[in-house]
Amino acid sequence: MKTATLKELKAELSTLPSAQLLDLCMHLVKYKKENKELLTYLLFEANDEASYINKVEQQIDELFEAMNRSTVYLTKKSIRKIIKTTNKFIKYSGSKQTEVELRIFVCDRIKSSGIPLYTSTALDNMYQRQILSIKKAIATLHEDLQYDYSKELEHLL
Repeated sequence: MKTATLKELKAELSTLPSAQLLDLCMHLVKYKKENKELLTYLLFEANDEASYINKVEQQIDELFEAMNRSTVYLTKKSIRKIIKTTNKFIKYSGSKQTEVELRIFVCDRIKSSGIPLYTSTALDNMYQRQILSIKKAIATLHEDLQYDYSKELEHLL
């Protein structure tokens, strides 16, 4: 089965009545958690980005509290999970400013948690990739925001 293009899907969806559109949305949401999370963001949280960022930061804090630090391997797996979760929430938002704030928050939590980054090459590389992602996202923002976030980034280096 060949997948339709985005243009074809948009054209077909525009011809459907609203009741049938609602049924299709509910069908999508029913089978995949990520679809449900995205729809929740779009319907309830997209209007208040600051509140969304606070909720995501709380969730990241909970992941840091549950992190297993008994070995470097388990710490590395936990940080990967945190970064994967953060990336998912960044993707939902699509805002570069939200991306910068969440990535800075994660890096700040990593640094303040006392995780020995420099004893493991993999941990250090994960941290450095986050710093690189922050720098790229900062470059796309307005000049005033670039200055503010650059100051925060210096604190992480």
